[in-house]
Amino acid sequence: MASEAARKVLREFEKNGQSVDAALVTWSPETLRKILTEDLPEAQVIVVSNREPYIHNMKDDGVELVVPASGLVSALEPITRACSGTWIAYGGGTADRQMVDEDDRVQVPPGNPSYTLRRVWLTEEEYQGYYLGFANEGLWPLCHIAFTRPIFRASDWEAYEAVNRKFADTVVAEARNERPIVLVQDYHFALLPRMIRERLPEAIVITFWHIPWPNSEVFSICPWRERILDGLLGSSIIGFHTQFHANNFTESVDRFLESRIERADAAISYGGQTTLVHAYPISIEWPAELLATLPDVDASRTSLRERFGLKADVKLCVGVERLDYTKGILDRFQALEELFIRYPEWVGKLVLLQIAAPSRGTLPAYKQLHDECHRYAEELNQRYGSKGYKPVVMVAEHHSQEQVYEIYRAADICMVTSLHDGMNLVAKEFVAARDDEQGVLMLSTFAGASRELLEALIVNPYDPAMMSEALLQALTMTPEEQRQRMRPMREMVRDNNVYRWAGSMLMDAARLRKRSELDRVTTNAERSANANVDNVVSLVERRRMAAGLR
Repeated sequence: MASEAARKVLREFEKNGQSVDAALVTWSPETLRKILTEDLPEAQVIVVSNREPYIHNMKDDGVELVVPASGLVSALEPITRACSGTWIAYGGGTADRQMVDEDDRVQVPPGNPSYTLRRVWLTEEEYQGYYLGFANEGLWPLCHIAFTRPIFRASDWEAYEAVNRKFADTVVAEARNERPIVLVQDYHFALLPRMIRERLPEAIVITFWHIPWPNSEVFSICPWRERILDGLLGSSIIGFHTQFHANNFTESVDRFLESRIERADAAISYGGQTTLVHAYPISIEWPAELLATLPDVDASRTSLRERFGLKADVKLCVGVERLDYTKGILDRFQALEELFIRYPEWVGKLVLLQIAAPSRGTLPAYKQLHDECHRYAEELNQRYGSKGYKPVVMVAEHHSQEQVYEIYRAADICMVTSLHDGMNLVAKEFVAARDDEQGVLMLSTFAGASRELLEALIVNPYDPAMMSEALLQALTMTPEEQRQRMRPMREMVRDNNVYRWAGSMLMDAARLRKRSELDRVTTNAERSANANVDNVVSLVERRRMAAGLR
């Protein structure tokens, strides 16, 4: 009976593995729900991230709801809605405490709740040490290799460890049973998977690292490198945007921990547990509903030019990101100046609109970058500007998703010049916004998106001469070539959407769970067989003893 049950589980495992092929499925919220219902029945999905998807802030006229402009949030929010899950995050809004119930929960989205947001409270000291300190002055520059020296303090590490444990306590408190599926997000929680594993050994923990992973030599800089690797290997699955970053992680483990690397299976055996290490390129939710509410391309262009006082005949190049030293904003300005030096006929005919949302402004490196960007923009405007014309328009403000997409639709060129990036969703958002199949994407070779958006103009942001030539190519590209490049990129983003990203991880989780069930059935069968043998041996021994006594 036991062996027959094992064969049945194996047949189900094989059947599901064949029937759900990521390359052939049309990915949607319904697809995710089907995977959960059929392959992970009764599974509770818990998402853990530092940033929350909805923030409540106090205003003079009441409470304001803010949806943060975050690639992580925009990717995970539709997933959590589709799974009716629980999202655990730091509650940093000034009115966040007033909006939760007695269990620190609030149902979201407002007006049409579909999942639970569980807020975690941190002291100012915890936030400073864990988030601004270890995560963003230590791990962020370490992993991005952006020539900004990482800063590691023992006090920051202690805060980081304490906050990870606080989140682990919250995961355990929110888990309805011993077997949740926990999606741990990003570099803020490197220790969390191990902490969850110690208390919920049957949980499936999927950790996704949204930023690059450096080579082992760079990673060795971190004083707590072994602890971080040990923490992450508490995961059932670790995901990265690209295979290159997954390989770097595996090499770091191989160098610093006693482990067995199973390269053919993309797995690491460590401490009696196996962890899968895979690449899952993240994407966006295809914005069909959003685009339907926006003005068309011509109207968007007219509106934006009126807003910023741009002449109708100038070409518009845009950059949209947080003000961060990894994004290559200064290098973008340098490429623009190089173009003007090489091809002065473009002075007066091209404007770079740089949207740079303020970010981590209390950290010295970000303050310095803010000042450098504004100073360089002003220098370019003084050097190449004239009455009624400024070549650089710098806007250091947050923009809503609707405003950002309107900017994309108005642009002739979008520059994504990251010095190092995990994926970069701005590139995919720009492509999705262009339902007119026009516009040119200039994309850094050091952004993960360059592995997928092959029809973009791929550039090296450290080479201003090469970037200026690519900028000239973009400015003079015919509408037909723009269409030939944009069409396949739009197909790629539409088909490889955020639901495929999440669904691929959930399918792997389902396979792990079925494999665990198979192992359990096999183990029970072996125990039963051994017990039968023991019983037979015991019976024979008793009979022999009885015969001897006679």
